[in-house]
Amino acid sequence: MSFLLTCPNCGPRDVNEFAYAGEVTTRPVGGASLRELTDYVYFRRNVAGVQREWWHHRFGCERWFLAERDTRTNEVLRVELPGPAETGAAHEPEVPETPAV
Repeated sequence: MSFLLTCPNCGPRDVNEFAYAGEVTTRPVGGASLRELTDYVYFRRNVAGVQREWWHHRFGCERWFLAERDTRTNEVLRVELPGPAETGAAHEPEVPETPAV
């Protein structure tokens, strides 16, 4: 099934220009158990309804972005560029006031 997907950078495009990369999940932190890691890697919620998903504009600007899409109708409700929380970017370390000697 084909539908339009709006790239935050390029605007509305045919979905065939994009690569679907799965629904947004939360990575286990700290000392995760084998069960938690297995669930993270292999299992998805796969809801019939609205879910947040990763998309890549592979035949355009090549940017990664998030989309909220209704899986029953393929209606795209919202798209956005990822923030630091989604990308896993670490907080910049603070620069000390005096140099180490």
